[in-house]
Amino acid sequence: MTKSSLHIATPVFPVVFFALSNHSKQPARCTLPSLPNKETVMHVIVLGAGVVGTATAYYLNKLGHQVTVIDRTQGVADETSYGNAGQLSFGYTTPWAAPNVPMKALKWLGKEHSPLIIKPDGSLFQLEWLAKMTANCTSAAYARNQSRMMRISEYSRHLLHQFEAEEGLNFEQRHKGTLHLFRDKELFTQHQKQMGVLDSFNVPYQELDADGAIQFEPALAHIRHQIAGAFQLPNDSTGDCRLFTQKLAQLCQERGVNFLFNRTIVGFNTSGNRITSVQTRTETHTADAFVCALGSFSRPMLAQLGLKLPIYPIKGYSLTIPITDESKAPQSTVLDETYKVALTRFDKRIRVGGMAELSGYEIRLPQVHRETLMQVTNELFPGSGSLQEAEYWSGLRPVTPDSTPIIGATRFENLFTNTGHGTLGWTMSLGSGKTTVDLLHSGKAEIRTDDLSMARYSC
Repeated sequence: MTKSSLHIATPVFPVVFFALSNHSKQPARCTLPSLPNKETVMHVIVLGAGVVGTATAYYLNKLGHQVTVIDRTQGVADETSYGNAGQLSFGYTTPWAAPNVPMKALKWLGKEHSPLIIKPDGSLFQLEWLAKMTANCTSAAYARNQSRMMRISEYSRHLLHQFEAEEGLNFEQRHKGTLHLFRDKELFTQHQKQMGVLDSFNVPYQELDADGAIQFEPALAHIRHQIAGAFQLPNDSTGDCRLFTQKLAQLCQERGVNFLFNRTIVGFNTSGNRITSVQTRTETHTADAFVCALGSFSRPMLAQLGLKLPIYPIKGYSLTIPITDESKAPQSTVLDETYKVALTRFDKRIRVGGMAELSGYEIRLPQVHRETLMQVTNELFPGSGSLQEAEYWSGLRPVTPDSTPIIGATRFENLFTNTGHGTLGWTMSLGSGKTTVDLLHSGKAEIRTDDLSMARYSC
């Protein structure tokens, strides 16, 4: 999600975009323990009850393992999975770190409704992460990272169709594709040159003029003269991530998964290169294996074990708007490329999400960001919903410098990670969940995983 003016202090800006000489090389790789065959029934603790952790629990349960999920909140999907933009971007899976991002950031500097906000949080880690992210803004890195991400997303798309056929859950899903709308001719021309990359992944898309965009989203007819072009991705879907997670958790509980809420995890107990138990403020929980799916909080938690995950918490903002006139509302997801804001249709609500704010872990709800989301809604779909009754929300996206999640083994032989999905946790949840479980269960997965774990970083 995204918003408001771009705030970059003078000392931060040159470090982010120019002083990268010490970060241009690939990091040294650590050696992970070899995985024994684990095709036996185990007790597995999953840390985190967001969509990623709950999906992991689902696939563990399907293989017959005893599963416990621990979370500090009162229920599933109460943090990052609560109010995300709602689109399942299987086709338009792209890294944040792209060759044109540094120049875009310069242009966004000082804009009133910028999609990027950077505020120094006082930590050296923020500067290090920004430098590493910018070092990934090369054509070679972009291609490598997108290939990794597309592999997970396409696998997740396949699993979602399989899941819907098997489980039949209703989470206000729609399979009408998404529309990427351009109101700037130059920006549209730039993307025309980039869209060919989808061909290499066999991802279907359609280039549309103003009439074609309006045919897909009739409520956009009033801004026909503003539409420079659009791309429609038919394989993308939409749905309420929180509702999906709640229903998936209920399914898991009915099948024996134990969810422990209101438990704040404080650390681990170890013996050699194994985790023996996880410690909450009041309890100790032992298990045979552990999966960390704590999103933005994975980094400080695993730092206690000497594991350095380069995950930064990037804030997003959203409005959930009750629909008052369906004829003026979107039919699926429209991504406004001008402001990088997504507007997604649920049954009786519109979810408007956007902005990327780097300012640490503290969550606030500034009025200026709400105004940006309201402005985009009024420009594209005026009169579609009651903005006065909209729920305003913010959450932390766990973003890696290469935009790829960290999935797989660690140097602790019974600790696995499934975290760092950025804006694509909802999109990748099933694919990354099943992949993590397959690696834990047998050491083998259905997709390539050698470049997804912590081994690609110095750890």
